[in-house]
Amino acid sequence: MTKVLVIGAGGVSSVCVHKMAMNADIFPEIHLASRTRAKCDAIAASVHERTGVDIATYEIDAEEVPAMVNLIKKVGAKLVVNLALPYQDLPIMDACLEAGADYLDTANYEPKDEAKFEYKWQWGYHDRFKQAGLMALLGSGFDPGVTSVFTMWLKKHKLKTIRQLDILDCNGGDHGQAFATNFNPEINIREVTAPARHWEDGEWVETPAMSTKTEFDFEAVGVKNAYMMYHEELESLTKFNPEIERARFWMTFGDEYIKHLTVLQNVGMTRIDPVKYKGREIIPLQFLAAVLPKPETLGETTKGNTNIGVIATGEALDGSGEKTFYINNICSHEAAYEETGNQAVSYTTGVPAMIGSAMMVTGKWKGEGVFNMEEMDPDPFMEMLNEHGLPWQVKEMDGPVGF
Repeated sequence: MTKVLVIGAGGVSSVCVHKMAMNADIFPEIHLASRTRAKCDAIAASVHERTGVDIATYEIDAEEVPAMVNLIKKVGAKLVVNLALPYQDLPIMDACLEAGADYLDTANYEPKDEAKFEYKWQWGYHDRFKQAGLMALLGSGFDPGVTSVFTMWLKKHKLKTIRQLDILDCNGGDHGQAFATNFNPEINIREVTAPARHWEDGEWVETPAMSTKTEFDFEAVGVKNAYMMYHEELESLTKFNPEIERARFWMTFGDEYIKHLTVLQNVGMTRIDPVKYKGREIIPLQFLAAVLPKPETLGETTKGNTNIGVIATGEALDGSGEKTFYINNICSHEAAYEETGNQAVSYTTGVPAMIGSAMMVTGKWKGEGVFNMEEMDPDPFMEMLNEHGLPWQVKEMDGPVGF
């Protein structure tokens, strides 16, 4: 019997644990821990009410490796699912190595003092995990995660090679707040305010944050402004698909979000360096995150859909020349809330975290070392997306994107 330990108690964790409990044949024993046990208890209460499954809860500081090791050994976890903050990835990986547990996360490591995320730190753990006979799976969320699997499914079933790749992430939901982020505010704002980067002709091209935008008509949402950003799956996708000539990531933001974020930047509230306040050091962005609405509280009021997908252009597998395919998922905020008590942004990350965990505990995906989603067979993951709330569709487009 595989015991699973989930770290973190935000909206993504709530969705993941609910979905694990709904699949008790795969996850017969689930443990949940975070810095604030009361948050874990609230998730456990909701899980019990909705599914009848009991979840054991614990208080833990994920950056304290010895404490993490003791907890992993105490519960006998064979898999640790890291749904905490990205800068806690490495301590949790260290704890897994020492305790002898496999590892999974949804976002790559990011230093606390620099808004820069890349895979080099975690890829550097490959030999240690391999020597320990353990597996670490990186980025099993939606983007990264499903977007990577979408790409590899297209490459397996539709395209021999990929020349151009665009990832489009649209949240068309309205939560009724003047300004709120759809996932952890600290991580969201660090990500959005960092310089944009995209891959073109064998090198990274950097542009100022939020300086490049395009309009796109998203099914079930409508026409939205999408801004080019850097996202970590661009790094892994171009590594494992070296023929890609251009790869870009786009995310939609409304005018009100942009206006508020601009003001917050201008007054210094998005800074991640410490400042002195009444004799104490505080991080402005962490203080801002503390006063903004919590993403896990937005589920009841958020209405509308998300639409996240991949557009890939390349040489067709059937020899018919160059073709372009668009593969995407549309997720309803209302349906996500009805099922798990969380909005669709948490749902679209939490469900893939559950599915990636299922791939590992059932042995459908296995290996020794550190792996990205692109290295695994996309088919069983894609099947589970259809079965567990994130159905996908694929269509052929007339030609490459014009933006």
